[in-house]
Amino acid sequence: MHLQGLMNSLSLWILPVILIVILTVGLIKKVPIYEAFTDGAKDGFNVAVNIIPYLVAILVSISMLRASGAIDMCGNLLSEILTKLSIPVDVLPLMIVRSLSGSAALGVFSDIANNFGPDAYATKLAAVIVGSSETTFYVLAVYFGSVKIAKVRYALLTGLIADFIGILVAVVVAHQFFL
Repeated sequence: MHLQGLMNSLSLWILPVILIVILTVGLIKKVPIYEAFTDGAKDGFNVAVNIIPYLVAILVSISMLRASGAIDMCGNLLSEILTKLSIPVDVLPLMIVRSLSGSAALGVFSDIANNFGPDAYATKLAAVIVGSSETTFYVLAVYFGSVKIAKVRYALLTGLIADFIGILVAVVVAHQFFL
């Protein structure tokens, strides 16, 4: 319980501390904080407008994968291995989709949470996976596409390796904390 109390305290204070540090550093460096914030917001809005076509393309692709049953077929093929590793088969679609799209991953996570409940091991593992991995293909398609970067080979490989390691670590952490 001591670790849980520490984590609760950290979660209460981490965001206010980060905000105070950012504001303090800005004041020390004499940065016009409000203007910097509004300029960043304006730039962020422009980026959001530029990435809409790429976002639509990736979301349509993911919907096609889910509707075609390809993700379920992967689950059926790997179910025996996952069972031996104490990984619920229902979490596999999340492992696959997480690298593609955050919104699709949240949809899969919601399905897991609704089917198993918030206290089930599958839901807790899914939550750790969502927090431990990145939407690699989404980042490459949307952000690299919006700035016209075409050579993404090393970024793709590095991102997928990081996702794989993140999922492995998520499984280990979930086993340690929740099983």
